[in-house]
Amino acid sequence: MEFNNGEQPNGEESNEIEQYKVRIMRAHVEREDPSAKEVDDLMIRRFLRARELDVEKASTLFLRYLSWRRSFLPNGFISPSEIPHELAQNKLFMQGVDKKNHPIVVLFGAKHKHYKGNLEEFKRCIVFTLERICERMPTGQEKFVAIADLEGWGYTNSDVRGYIAALSILQDCYPERLAKLFIVHVPYIFMTAWKIIYPFIDSKTKKKINFVENKKLKSTLLEDIDESQLPDVYGGRLALVPIQDS
Repeated sequence: MEFNNGEQPNGEESNEIEQYKVRIMRAHVEREDPSAKEVDDLMIRRFLRARELDVEKASTLFLRYLSWRRSFLPNGFISPSEIPHELAQNKLFMQGVDKKNHPIVVLFGAKHKHYKGNLEEFKRCIVFTLERICERMPTGQEKFVAIADLEGWGYTNSDVRGYIAALSILQDCYPERLAKLFIVHVPYIFMTAWKIIYPFIDSKTKKKINFVENKKLKSTLLEDIDESQLPDVYGGRLALVPIQDS
């Protein structure tokens, strides 16, 4: 596929290239792992986009994902009974959509209490949350918006190993699912943990992270979320709903 005068492909040509690479990648991964036949082209495309349409790199990531999923979700899902301690912390909520119809998930960092031996349950909780979000995606939508509220966050809530594990799951197993992350009510002491976490965030994800000033919180959120869909804790009209009840 060639383009005139060395010009960058236009929108239609870019779409053709993408569709062509989806077909190439599908043929490759299905040869390597027949279970790839069960996934749709949108998933193949997300992995391709996560690796800048590099078929080889995207295929490697995707095949690793299929292997991970068989191991981590042998039943195809995470049951609430597998994450009792995490759900008891009442830190994850989901309701409403933004102006682009992305589902909204809210998490409260100060409610996260890590304890010895909880990393595996925390990872299961992250997967439970991401699976729940994806199940409830409106038709034609692939991404979600997250609000990470750090009001009251302190060193007792700091869980760098958990944060890095969550990042790895999001970036490697659910690529191109996050549309935007708002980090709100950020205490100064959080920046110590942030400096450790930051190198583990890939360049695509970094562009989606927005630290929001307290004095501009509601106005910033309203740029993306209609008041009728904004959680009531931020001045909107929707009550928070625990993720397990959403």
